[in-house]
Amino acid sequence: MNQIEKKTIKGELNYKNTVILTYKIEYPQMISSKYTYGKEIFNNYNKKKAIELEKYVRTDLYENAKEVYEYNKANGYPIMVYEVISEYHITYNEGFIVSLYQDEYQFTGGAHGSTIRTSQNWNLKDGTQIPLSYFFPNNPYYTIDILKEINRQIKNQIEEGKNQYFENYCELVLETFNLNSYYITPNAIAIYFQQYDIAPYSSGIPVFLISKAR
Repeated sequence: MNQIEKKTIKGELNYKNTVILTYKIEYPQMISSKYTYGKEIFNNYNKKKAIELEKYVRTDLYENAKEVYEYNKANGYPIMVYEVISEYHITYNEGFIVSLYQDEYQFTGGAHGSTIRTSQNWNLKDGTQIPLSYFFPNNPYYTIDILKEINRQIKNQIEEGKNQYFENYCELVLETFNLNSYYITPNAIAIYFQQYDIAPYSSGIPVFLISKAR
């Protein structure tokens, strides 16, 4: 198993002696692996990604938070604190394969914040991302099979009252399915959709476990 350590960048930004934005950005760094080349690619990728997010928070998002502060102050509205939290979860770490997903939560006003999920599926031998097709060899129709299985699971969940989905979920699954929106677990492939893609906010980020061929 590759040894991975959690790094964190955090801070708060003030404007006119008032905190208007806070952030916490977690990112993984591999401190031990026999796949030296892949380890360096993995570490550089994730550190760069974290630094770029912090830069965005401290520039663009901060400027937006200042504008909202001035507007709220001028109109007698409560002062609102923007928030950014980025957390990752390692879902598979065996041999030359490491898989994880990262949830980036942002609150910029309104009834609630929003979360965007991204994922990484690494082949540490050559430092590249593994395509979904890798897990379904000799099946040129694997995407069709996956879509059918997702719709089957949704239908079962609705019938059992376990979750809520939009009425036209079949159409939305087809429209929003993303070949990069997956991560690996020990026993299956997890396919996920973003908030509001196929279900209301209350349903969170829908995830479907699909059996893999290898």
